Amino acid sequence: MAKPKAENKSDLMEKIVSLCKRRGFVFPGSEIYGGLQGFYDFGPLGVEMKNNLKRLWWDWMTREHDNIVGIDGAIITNPKVWEASGHLKNFVDPLVECKKCHHRFKADDINAECPDCGGNLTEPKVFNILVPTQLGVIEEEKTSAYLRGEACQTIYLDYKSVLDTTRLKIPFGICQIGKAFRNEVTPGNFLFRQREFEQWDLQWFCRPEEMEKWFEYWKSERMAWYKSIFTHPENLGFYQHEKLAHYAKKAFDIEYTASPVGKEMEGIHWRGDWDLSRHAEFSGQDLSYADLETGEKFIPNIVETSGGVDRAFLFLLLDAYCEEKDPAKDGASRVVLKLNPKIAPYKIAVFPLLANKPELVKMAKDIYDSLKTQFMAAWDDRGNIGKRYYAQDEIGTPFCVTVDFDSLEDKKVTVRERDSMKQERVEINELAEYIKKQLN
Repeated sequence: MAKPKAENKSDLMEKIVSLCKRRGFVFPGSEIYGGLQGFYDFGPLGVEMKNNLKRLWWDWMTREHDNIVGIDGAIITNPKVWEASGHLKNFVDPLVECKKCHHRFKADDINAECPDCGGNLTEPKVFNILVPTQLGVIEEEKTSAYLRGEACQTIYLDYKSVLDTTRLKIPFGICQIGKAFRNEVTPGNFLFRQREFEQWDLQWFCRPEEMEKWFEYWKSERMAWYKSIFTHPENLGFYQHEKLAHYAKKAFDIEYTASPVGKEMEGIHWRGDWDLSRHAEFSGQDLSYADLETGEKFIPNIVETSGGVDRAFLFLLLDAYCEEKDPAKDGASRVVLKLNPKIAPYKIAVFPLLANKPELVKMAKDIYDSLKTQFMAAWDDRGNIGKRYYAQDEIGTPFCVTVDFDSLEDKKVTVRERDSMKQERVEINELAEYIKKQLN
């Protein structure tokens, strides 16, 4: 399926931001107070789409893989966690300030001149992007802590408890979806770079000698999963990192290559035994794995797949957005989100052909009430039928059901498919099964 080209990449991004605000996908955080940079709220449609996306990921990880279990770790941990993980020492960015306009920038993001006004820059100062907080009720006795800068650390903290309470044997995985916080100097590009965001993480524990095999396995698996949910899978690709952490042998990003902003969506990382070894050292706990069959005892190596939920959300919208002509409406243009139906906020919308005809409204309402227990369904009786179709196209609803005067006689409804705009008459008593079949 060819995708009509947007006028330009920045134009597409502006249209997505506008659509998200106008139709209730994403709102600026604290907007009535002028907003807060790097924070966003997901509206009625956005939270449905995001929950659909997270459920797909969770089910794929925990139901389609017998040896992966999930946890939901705390956002605040003992501050020693971040010392052991290296974040207090290494989770830093060099910051420079323009002496003229006093805007601040990451030193790595600019050249010799300030991009705003051309003023001179201060010498770089290093700062840590962990977000500090305090615990306790008495001001003088509060304990310093941090909001987690990445979601994976609690998986390492719970690794031993998971082993002790399950029948998992190496190799196995622990996964998690959760919030993370970073005090970014330059948040921006809408959902791409935020100060509060959500990650999905898999930490795969395996034998050191099998790292190569499992790294390539998960690299392939994760790309295949993303391609299964994107409208245009040809827009996905790998980026191989040349600059690596000292513990890493390989690191790849899964990228949305057509992005008008940054491209990185998920990292596939060779973490080796760094994390468990560090936490064992700093906590004094034995985090080795004991193989009861062979008698071996060793620190497992880890393959990490860590992705941004909000970034995937953004890239899916960018990838699904389309403007096209409707030949049935004298070439009138429509905006349509050609989202994978499993991700779309609503699966079906139900309309009476005319809102001022009680017999049509009653039949349509009965159908809506019967479907809403099985699907996320929308009801709409505003304006004419064409405008209702276009409104549902714009939010990605795969199917629209219309009750007309013929429905009163033949007990059939018209089902319109979003992408092709083809219409089909379906028996009312077969409607639910028809929709299930189409969605699957």
